[in-house]
Amino acid sequence: MAHAHHHDHHADDHAHHHDHTALDWAAMAPLLEAQAELFTPLYAQAMAWLAADVTDPGLIVDAGSGPGVVSCLFADAFPGARVVAADGAGPLLERARDRAARLGVADRFGTLTGDLPGVLGELDYPADLLWASQSLHHLGDQRAALAAFAGHLAPGGTLAILEGGLPARFLPRDIGIGRPGLQARLHAVEEDAFTAMRESLPGSVAETEDWPALLTAAGLKHTGTRSFLLDLPAPLPDEARAYVAASLSRLRDRVGDALDPVDRATLDRLVDPDDEAGVHHRQDVFVLLAHTVYTAVRPA
Repeated sequence: MAHAHHHDHHADDHAHHHDHTALDWAAMAPLLEAQAELFTPLYAQAMAWLAADVTDPGLIVDAGSGPGVVSCLFADAFPGARVVAADGAGPLLERARDRAARLGVADRFGTLTGDLPGVLGELDYPADLLWASQSLHHLGDQRAALAAFAGHLAPGGTLAILEGGLPARFLPRDIGIGRPGLQARLHAVEEDAFTAMRESLPGSVAETEDWPALLTAAGLKHTGTRSFLLDLPAPLPDEARAYVAASLSRLRDRVGDALDPVDRATLDRLVDPDDEAGVHHRQDVFVLLAHTVYTAVRPA
């Protein structure tokens, strides 16, 4: 299961999971990397929070690592740990290995290529910390996957899942074109698309998304829940503006047909590089979102 860490999970970041065969992984990689790099302050906060309870882990597994940006952040945050990035997309893991080499952590960095959760059976030993960021919701039976993840933890080991939070906002309610409240309507369409994605997964099981209850059902002890904010106010630097433009363009490609004609026309203008009212030029574009992390420990 490829994971883009780096995601407003309903939006571009995870589109690449939905159909492994149709996507050009090499083409997706730069967007996934750019998103993860932009979200680095959020991940750094989450890792500092994890470090308060997860002391001196020997093995950290990033389940659904994508191109390994976050895997490498773990290597930096926990200098004594070995990090294994696990993902279904070989080309993304190649980039993860290149990144680890570039950052000087290749000697304690490994990869596993294959579908989650089965590929974790290839781990040499159990994990002290297993991180799954927006990869779980791409597995049909989330309850079974959590039980499998739990089975790959060392006694006393921690499972940390990043799911939910608040969807990304990029624009004010009234942007001066179209009908005010566009992003709220986009989020509603994305929620429906997310539900359809879940229903189309092999072996899909509908599940109430009570993550502490699901972690408890997997035989773990829920130890914490915390949300982390990414707050990039206007005016945005170029890389953040490019991320917004790419996110909205992917959104238009995926769910544009579900919008009414006025909203579709507004979205077309927003992603047009030549339109002064578009996100490439306007000064009021920002990035504001929150991701929630749930932790649970395997009883010693």
